[in-house]
This record gives sequence, structure tokens and C-alpha cells, in this order.
Amino acid sequence: MIGGFAVLSVLAFIIGWAIIKKTDVFSVFIEGAKDGMNSAIGILPALCFLMTAVGMIRESGALEYITEILSPIIDKIGFPPEVLPLAVIRPFSGSGALGFYEELCRNLKTGSFEEMTASVLMGGSETTFYTVAVYYGAVGIKKGRNTVPAALSADIAAAILSAFFVNLLLR
Repeated sequence: MIGGFAVLSVLAFIIGWAIIKKTDVFSVFIEGAKDGMNSAIGILPALCFLMTAVGMIRESGALEYITEILSPIIDKIGFPPEVLPLAVIRPFSGSGALGFYEELCRNLKTGSFEEMTASVLMGGSETTFYTVAVYYGAVGIKKGRNTVPAALSADIAAAILSAFFVNLLLR
């Protein structure tokens, strides 16, 4: 109720301000919508690629293979192997990660170390490749140089620290 009133109030304020400034609201809206459509068209190929890549990773069994290979290493640093697929898919797809997270939560005990680590990881990491594709595609940047390695380093740190802080603060 309050949210709807707030949106209506902001809309009324914008229209009122435009009337005071003698601005043609409709033509400005149409121009903004055209710019938005052009941006959407510009980032569409990158988004199609990302969605296809995530689907291929999940369906091919590569996610399970990566988990199997890395399990001995991550077990030594205290990261739960059950959460590793989430850490791998999170930089690629927010919706794919959310689907995996929901599945993980259904199969784990509520309040378990693994579930809490997955929750902290979901909140503390970013969909790196999606974000880079959308924002770089929108402004036409072709070379990201250090963006992806730096962002992936942050994702790795988020994964490790999620387990560390859950262990430190919540266990």
C-alpha cells in the first residue's frame, strides 16, 4: 500500500515538475525508451552467450567434474564441497545460482554450516560475467583488461571468506 503510494507520488512529482518547466513529457519518455531499446539490443548477444554457456556447464556434467577435482583442496581450507558448484556458477548467472541455491537448501539441514555458507556466498558475491557483459555492452567497452581477473579474485575471496566467517561467527 505504502509502496504504491510512493511510486504514484514520485510519478506525480515528475509530471508536475515537467509541467512547471514546460517540458513535453511524452516525447522525452519516448526518446528515453528508444535509448533503452538500443542498449538492450546492444547487450543481447552477450546475454545469449552467457545463458547458453551456463546451460552447457550445468547439463554437461562439467560442474560436477570441477567439484570432484577441487574437493580435496577446498576441504583443506574449510570450504564445504557441497557449496562449490554454487561458487562456480555464481559468477556466470544469478538465476542459475539461485536455482542451485534453492536446490541446495532443500537438500541440506536448515542452519547447517553448508546452508549458512551458501547463504553468505549468495549475498557476498556477484554475477561477474553477467555484470561485465551488461555494463560493458551498454557503453561499448571492448577491452576490459583487468576487470574480469579482479572481479573473479573478489568472487574467490567471497567464497573462502563466506566459509571462514560462518565458521567464526555462526558456529
